[in-house]
Amino acid sequence: MNKLIDRRSMLAAAAGAGALAAWPARAQLPDWIQQPALPPAPPVDYLAVARQQLQGQGRNIAQTDRVGIVDFGLPSSRPRFALVDMIAGRVDMYPVTHGRGSDPQHDGWLKSFSNRVGSLATSRGAYRTSDYYWGANGSSMRLAGLEPDNNNADVRAIVVHGAWYAEPGLIATQGKLGRSEGCFVFGEALLPLVLYKLGPGRLLFADRLSVPPPMPTPFQLPPADPLPGMENLRRASSISGPLPTTAD
Repeated sequence: MNKLIDRRSMLAAAAGAGALAAWPARAQLPDWIQQPALPPAPPVDYLAVARQQLQGQGRNIAQTDRVGIVDFGLPSSRPRFALVDMIAGRVDMYPVTHGRGSDPQHDGWLKSFSNRVGSLATSRGAYRTSDYYWGANGSSMRLAGLEPDNNNADVRAIVVHGAWYAEPGLIATQGKLGRSEGCFVFGEALLPLVLYKLGPGRLLFADRLSVPPPMPTPFQLPPADPLPGMENLRRASSISGPLPTTAD
């Protein structure tokens, strides 16, 4: 008889464990641990951004057929330079770097903008593409800053050029591109296409446009009142007193 009872107990326990495992993972967590799921941010309409920026900068831009939009709300591991064809309504995305002063930790995310000379950071705002030239980094294109946030572009030598540390292959091996000194740097194989299609006299606009994913909320300790079954629980290193409600 005892063997029969034990067998029934084992089967009941197994059935209970199976039912618990079948519950959704979030349903097993206490209310004070569960975190609300945030809806994903809507994608950026780069064509609409290009139209808006052209409307605001129209008097400064001679060529309005194509616009470059750099979305620094995305990390360098993602294509974030949008080459917008205003006539066809087409958007092509390519990887591009940001400045080391904007990402001191070198984790691939732009943290801040700066227009200060010597900051080695990326500047936000609207630029007019200028003439081509051959410099220390080969074929390059000068930029004219059109706003107070980037009007030191010429003094800081902020340009479009190519370099090995902007090669897309680095994303596969390192999970990010290298950093520039504030210039918009493309892979050397991609650069000729960007220089040709963007070209002098056009608009290049840079800003945080995509909303980065939210940072996880700090872990919260349980409420001051003990949870059921924990009323008499004590810390191993304590002689008396309940569990603390704050970290040491």
